[in-house]
Amino acid sequence: MFVNADFSRRVIVEPGQYEWVASPQAGVERMMLDRIGEEKARATSIVRYAPDSRFPPHAHPGGEEILVLSGTFSDETGDFPAGWYLRNPPGTSHQPSSAEGALIFVKLRQMMPDDERHVRIDTRDSAAWRREGDRMVCPLFSSPAEQVCLQRLEAGQVVLNGVVGGAELLVLDGEIADRERRYGPGSWIRLPAGEQGDLIAGRQGVSFYLKTGHLAKPA
Repeated sequence: MFVNADFSRRVIVEPGQYEWVASPQAGVERMMLDRIGEEKARATSIVRYAPDSRFPPHAHPGGEEILVLSGTFSDETGDFPAGWYLRNPPGTSHQPSSAEGALIFVKLRQMMPDDERHVRIDTRDSAAWRREGDRMVCPLFSSPAEQVCLQRLEAGQVVLNGVVGGAELLVLDGEIADRERRYGPGSWIRLPAGEQGDLIAGRQGVSFYLKTGHLAKPA
């Protein structure tokens, strides 16, 4: 299966375009943003857990990255309400579930083989944020292969400065705009390496997830 698998092209997916696909487990559905492979795929998805749904124990050979968007996501390491960021490195396993239901942003099989860092960050904690120039930034992960953070910008601020080496964004609150339209919460934007970023914060400002560096040589 191939979904938005050409990483040389700009891709934008808005919530009105979401098409939910059932997973092998009852009560768990996925909106596939990009995907290469079948059930065990390199994938970026929005995953929706119904209340009292769960997966059986399973491994993640290429790692797993999660941002909890709403509800509470759980596994053996704890319960993670909206705002938590998790990284489970290659070779780890877990048994995810949600008692109340949850919506999560998930990236699978996209980590470097030597990545061994477990990450748990509550992005709602003000101590996790810092000012960097004209914006507030919540650092989540950094390595030579990728940089991940959340950012908050005021209205009209430039989202990305100049040509970027590839970027992936998920709008969490507010709007991001380009020359054609505005993109609200749940909008996913992928810019290929070498493309000139033309995005600005909307009229009410914006909060967004940002990953850069990983599209120079997609895993």
